[in-house]
Amino acid sequence: MRIMLPFLASFAAAVSTTASTDAVSDMSITQSASPTRLSEFGFFLGSPMKPSPRLIPYELRTALFTDYAIKQRFIYLPNEGQVTADGNGKLIFPEGTALIKSFGYKGANGLDIIETRLLLRKAQGWVALPYVWRPDGSDADLRVGGSRVPVTFTHQGATQTISYGVPNKNQCKQCHSAGNDIVPIGPIWQNMKFSDAEDATKLALFIAPDVKKRAAFPNWEDRNSASLDARARAYLKVNCGHCHAPSGSASNSGLFLDGSASSQASYGIGKRPVAAGRASVGLDFIIAPGKPDESILIARMESTDPGIAMPEVGRSTVHREGVTLLRDWIAAMPAPRY
Repeated sequence: MRIMLPFLASFAAAVSTTASTDAVSDMSITQSASPTRLSEFGFFLGSPMKPSPRLIPYELRTALFTDYAIKQRFIYLPNEGQVTADGNGKLIFPEGTALIKSFGYKGANGLDIIETRLLLRKAQGWVALPYVWRPDGSDADLRVGGSRVPVTFTHQGATQTISYGVPNKNQCKQCHSAGNDIVPIGPIWQNMKFSDAEDATKLALFIAPDVKKRAAFPNWEDRNSASLDARARAYLKVNCGHCHAPSGSASNSGLFLDGSASSQASYGIGKRPVAAGRASVGLDFIIAPGKPDESILIARMESTDPGIAMPEVGRSTVHREGVTLLRDWIAAMPAPRY
């Protein structure tokens, strides 16, 4: 089932401007060759902190963890572009769309943006491109082979220094794959929110009734937003479900965290791993109900060893708050009688 969502295109047209400095290059998005500099697209006005008014900012209720990076998300739609949604609320975008996500950390003078990742909807499908910003913030350069950037940041009073990983094109494809295609994974209507009240009012005028009735994803950090079980499953869906899905890159594991699991075992509860290698860390079950210390899921999330750590891409630190949530969730499960 596809539900028509013309609101994003209408909103993009409403904020369009005729000033040449605000123009976005549609040709740069749709052409086969990839621009070597991010500025060629016209998404930003001379700085990563100055997005074009043609971009639609949004946030996620439950977001993907990436080494405690702060993220800025935008949608660019071509004029007259039309958006649809599938039966699960996942938005389907027209040719000429760009999904833009910048990553950064708080610095002495505000937010220091490290990279901007693009998903471009071309005639042949989606293309993923990583751009790394120059130290002076004047432009960002294409890095199809990825990059490593030393980063020092403070989280909850503790200073950490990491080798931040900008993914290469193959790593982008690993997370964004569905079968043989690259697809967006973030823009699901139930998980999206718009911070500007006036913009939200404008958007509400165009939202299809069936979409408006869908239950919003809980905020996993907010205990009052949903039950422990619902928040844990939302966290796993957003952080793990794009790979652990029937058409995802980890489909051969038989572990489905995208909401498609038809049994507790396919969700990992009481499930043995399909391969008992080093990554199983000597444990028997992916999720051992009532026993977080005996759950492979927790062990892999608490590891930074490249051969053990999960997720495999996008982190060099442990997401302590996320692990605590899942530990509490597993501990609350009644232990089965094996």
